[in-house]
Amino acid sequence: MSLVRSAGLQKFRQVVESLGGDAVGCARRVGLPVEALDTDELLVEDSKLAAVLEVAAAELGCPDLGLQVGQAQDLSLLGPLAVAIQHSPSVADALECTSRYMFVHARDQSVSVVDDPEGDRGVIAVRYAFPGVRPLPQATDMTVMFLHRTVMFLAGGRQYGLKSVDLPHGPVAPRRRYEEAFGARVRFGRSAAVLRLPSSLLSRTLDDVDATIRGLALAFLSQQSPESGAAVTSRVRATLDQSLGTGSTELADVARLLAVHPRTLQRQLAAEGTSFGTVLDSVRRARARSYLTTTTMPFAQVSNLVGFAEQAVLTRCARRWWGRTPSQLRREARTRD
Repeated sequence: MSLVRSAGLQKFRQVVESLGGDAVGCARRVGLPVEALDTDELLVEDSKLAAVLEVAAAELGCPDLGLQVGQAQDLSLLGPLAVAIQHSPSVADALECTSRYMFVHARDQSVSVVDDPEGDRGVIAVRYAFPGVRPLPQATDMTVMFLHRTVMFLAGGRQYGLKSVDLPHGPVAPRRRYEEAFGARVRFGRSAAVLRLPSSLLSRTLDDVDATIRGLALAFLSQQSPESGAAVTSRVRATLDQSLGTGSTELADVARLLAVHPRTLQRQLAAEGTSFGTVLDSVRRARARSYLTTTTMPFAQVSNLVGFAEQAVLTRCARRWWGRTPSQLRREARTRD
């Protein structure tokens, strides 16, 4: 059993009742506490959250209910994580923050920035992952739609060049409805839930950012102790943060520091929807961005401090992470300052 905040059902009651449905009755039929319909902070079983969406969709004859609820939701459902996201310096920082602290909202779910599954140049992917059995279609549609709208918010409230959407289930509503909702091609029966978007979007800066407010939100989030799910990822990230540039970042050495067999560590990370390479890449990206935008450190030294043998590797990764060279990223940061 996995627990999620009842905030995940934000706008469910309003949408169902606007369509003439009985949200309370649906909740009772699946054993979901009725209070979860009107509060954000109740911890509920993710299976019951998914089930109430399926029951309501069936009773209303509304196959796109998950899409409708996701379109009605806003960033506030993430609570303190939403504050940290809104006050992040850039889209890349906001997504990294989401990846790191997603456990506060849903303990066994994760959002991560990964390489484009199609391998297209200038494209990266935002992946929504869930361990064990895949969630039901309506819950997946709702969550991926909410994720899409979050990226739109980070892009200034407009379309951001979404290339395509991958969903792990078949279409439960007409394909045209999905593509109208996302404004892009939607592919079904894929191995993971993924938004494919331009890598250049990552370097976009956010407006009206308050570093003090973000610091307070991050301080609160860092004090939350995940009981499951992201615990292993958090420990690996913390170990890599300490080792980067000064010690070994090899899987075997990190596993030894954590007193676990490397294969066991790989399995635990996979269960959380990530991998050792993905976590290491995320840590390197955050550290490199900090060095490039807040210091005048030579690029060769930055490369060394983030664990690259050659400056050329930093340049290639910078293009993948932000769609910019290190010098372009530094120049843009100086122009903003």
